Amino acid sequence: MLLSINDLKNYSIDATDGSAGDVKDFLFDDLAWVIRYFVAETGTWLPSRKVLISPIAILEPNWEEKILPVLLTKEQVRDSPDTKTGKPVCRQNEMDYFRQYGCTYYGGGLGF
Repeated sequence: MLLSINDLKNYSIDATDGSAGDVKDFLFDDLAWVIRYFVAETGTWLPSRKVLISPIAILEPNWEEKILPVLLTKEQVRDSPDTKTGKPVCRQNEMDYFRQYGCTYYGGGLGF
């Protein structure tokens, strides 16, 4: 079955310790043709804000229940870069982001 990335919009983000919001959008790298970030709205457990979630943290979606599991805690989701900070999404900021979570920087070769 062929699915679109847009099918994941409004899926619940399931952190390792509970629900952490919903998928609202995606940031796409038009040079490497990969999804660079999932944009998640944190919803009711925090004042609503939109944060960036790396595809590296994404696990296999639960298509039936519309859940997107992530390898992050709710606190890590909360501390993820906010889309309203005015900070551009660039390679330097991505390296800082990956260091924060102890992830390997993927530099553009891999995507969702």
